[in-house]
Amino acid sequence: MAESILKTKSYAFAIEVVRLCRLLVSENKEYVISKQLLRSGTGVGALIREAEFAQSSKDFINKMSIALKEANETIYWLDLLKDTDYLQFNQHQDLQKKCKELVAMLVSSVKTAKSKL
Repeated sequence: MAESILKTKSYAFAIEVVRLCRLLVSENKEYVISKQLLRSGTGVGALIREAEFAQSSKDFINKMSIALKEANETIYWLDLLKDTDYLQFNQHQDLQKKCKELVAMLVSSVKTAKSKL
């Protein structure tokens, strides 16, 4: 159940990241940071999907840990976009909140999986 929620939330987050990056490129002509954000922000959900069919518990933990790193990197890019005035405060707060929620869920998932080893 928790994995399904995580999968759904990470996919919805990825859609928001794609839309934001499209907006940044079309309106602000920002290409470099938005590509980094696109890669890390969509990578979270992709890694969670990969973890669904992990070959072992250790493989699952590894993929979820990498997803956690990608989520943390995404927060960095969101902060940088806000602090360089490419991203409005309310947009930043909304996406950062959602990303931090994913981080918390991933931390919990990794801890639970490690405890079962």
